Amino acid sequence: MKNLLSVFAFAMVLLFSVNNAEAQSLSQDGDRPEVIAKTKVAELSEKFSLNGDQQRALFRAYTAHYSNYRKHVEGKNQKDAAVVASRKKFDEALQENVKKQLTADQYKQWLAMQKQ
Repeated sequence: MKNLLSVFAFAMVLLFSVNNAEAQSLSQDGDRPEVIAKTKVAELSEKFSLNGDQQRALFRAYTAHYSNYRKHVEGKNQKDAAVVASRKKFDEALQENVKKQLTADQYKQWLAMQKQ
């Protein structure tokens, strides 16, 4: 009986420790800026045959862009002047960063893709 009780207690400790470890793990939500940026850069890399430096720079640019959008634009009144100004500022910053990293031909294709 004592042996059975100790096995049961050990099983309960293992059960609770597994749940605790699962709760502490970092999940990759599809709406996190890093995940969205990684997906976008993978798509651009496939279309434009980007090299490693371009991929890293665009990943940083898109991550900053989506993070700023989340903080300053999403969930706010889209007609508010401050929100419109923030959105324009972040879009221009992204466009400037993309222009720095892509070749002239790649940048023209990127602009055409943005207009679609």
